[in-house]
Amino acid sequence: MFNPKFHSKEGYDQAIGELMYMLELTRTMTEFELSELTTIELDFLHDHNSNSIGMLLSHMASIEYLHQVMSFVDRMFNEQEEKEWTTALQMGEQRRTEIHSNDLPYYLEKLSKVRQVTYDFLKEQDDQWLYEERHFPDGTPYNNYYLWFHVIEDEISHRGQIKLIRRLIKEKATVN
Repeated sequence: MFNPKFHSKEGYDQAIGELMYMLELTRTMTEFELSELTTIELDFLHDHNSNSIGMLLSHMASIEYLHQVMSFVDRMFNEQEEKEWTTALQMGEQRRTEIHSNDLPYYLEKLSKVRQVTYDFLKEQDDQWLYEERHFPDGTPYNNYYLWFHVIEDEISHRGQIKLIRRLIKEKATVN
């Protein structure tokens, strides 16, 4: 059941447990917005510059996977990971030919598999891990807490886009 009070998830250090709660709450709310979407709706493009809901879901999984690589093993994508994840990460023009025709269970499973790796790893970390300083390739410092904040805020941002796309789909159906 939904608990609107922030708390630390049991079995984790305090800050990691709070992060886990926020990750779970964010995902629960995202999944609520996805209920009953068809493959056609997941592939809907408002115009030639827009992203589909399917593209946004793939992007969310790729952002989380990249942040796993950066924070769990302190590196960027290797060549194989880059081939597998970059299209969804960058959401470039190539995405239209590669990210389509998948049903909702496909995207939910992809998101779930990536998230399970996050949960399993974070369960083994202490709060100090969140504050470990690292550097982006350009030398800019960051810590693991920032990376996981970004995973959450990216999903929330794209959930807003999903809500908008759903409204556009309804408007188009009303016009036709």
